[in-house]
Amino acid sequence: MTVEVVPRPLARQARVPRLLAGPGTRQPIGLLEHERLHGQLPLPPARAQRESAGRLIDVIERSGLTGRGGAGFPTGRKLRSVAGARGRPVVLANGAEGEPASAKDRLLLSRSPHLVLDGISLAAFAVGADRAFLALHRQEARLGASLEAAAEARAAAGIDEIRIEIVGIPGRYVSSEQSAIVQYLNGGPAVPTFSPPRTHERGFDGRPTLVNNVETLAHIALIARHGDRWFRSAGVPEAPGTMLVTVDGCVARPGVYEIELGMPVGAVLVRAGGLTEPAQSILTGGYFGTWLPADIAWQLPLTRRDVTAAGGALGAGIIVALPASSCGLSETARVLRYLAGETAGQCGPCVFGLPALADALADLAYQGERRVGGQVSALIGLVEGRGACKHPDGAAQLARSALRAFSADVIRHRERGPCYGVRRRPVLPIPGDMADW
Repeated sequence: MTVEVVPRPLARQARVPRLLAGPGTRQPIGLLEHERLHGQLPLPPARAQRESAGRLIDVIERSGLTGRGGAGFPTGRKLRSVAGARGRPVVLANGAEGEPASAKDRLLLSRSPHLVLDGISLAAFAVGADRAFLALHRQEARLGASLEAAAEARAAAGIDEIRIEIVGIPGRYVSSEQSAIVQYLNGGPAVPTFSPPRTHERGFDGRPTLVNNVETLAHIALIARHGDRWFRSAGVPEAPGTMLVTVDGCVARPGVYEIELGMPVGAVLVRAGGLTEPAQSILTGGYFGTWLPADIAWQLPLTRRDVTAAGGALGAGIIVALPASSCGLSETARVLRYLAGETAGQCGPCVFGLPALADALADLAYQGERRVGGQVSALIGLVEGRGACKHPDGAAQLARSALRAFSADVIRHRERGPCYGVRRRPVLPIPGDMADW
């Protein structure tokens, strides 16, 4: 099928990249080079700080910046709610990239650590925090050491008003959920907690806690320097700014790209070198996301509103083009098996429901069992909306979208057995390489 890319109008003459500006290398940008590139941290003198903190929140609200970790909540509104809460606030930067299909946070922290650290410091100033944490998975030892060195350099230069503490958390999927990180910092297990109370009401040490993804904080660092109009000069009016997207699958140059919001999915894939073979479907939003037919996804503008209206998920900015020669059912079954093994083990939908759902979809994908097509749908209904956290909902959403996007394959597998695609090398990355489970 031939599809035409029809870009939506973008704001005029925006300069991209922004977050990834500077030398085209994965080596960390040092403090001096960072200040030459972006300027010094724009914190006001002590006597003007109270009024300036409110103005900074105003600017971020006017910018239209939303969270880049997946939820998409307005950042300025979150800052204002924490700043107005009772008790001394805490800031927590979430750099624990639990999503296997995403590499954007790791790249940003590896390449531009001081941009993220600037954002943490500015967020702490805006809400009046006296403690700040940057969390990442503890197995990222080299990255952790690099960030520690960056924090030490800033401390020696007297840049930040409060010291930014680098903390390692367990390397599991659910551990990167914000309430799981807060509970771990409080001395408990790194598993999601029930809400309310929410972390912005009572988080670390029972205090109001601002939790933002590291990309969101890096945007704050740039908005504080250049203003809300500059930020809105990229993107589209209802979704301003840029975002980092991880592109994978059957493209010539998989990797992380900074794009303007509103760019069509097809244009993003073209930036990644174009398709290396025809794509049957596009995964949007990662492993808590959805599969969309390639012809629908190709012209879809990357905004939360547009992607959601099409039945997709923007999530943390993940686009995977599935080759026509692959089996979407087997790819989804592999992911569901992984998600079933990554639960917090706190409730029945995760402990019993997700393994059963993974088994049923695997039977359909690899055995062509006639009986399991309806069983998969029934299990999705039993799992969805019943968990202690959103983990089972995300897995169920992915499974439901697979039944819809690969409906012809469901019929073919039930009537003729597994397709040739189940023998193809897997496309979606799974930690520990579970391709042969």
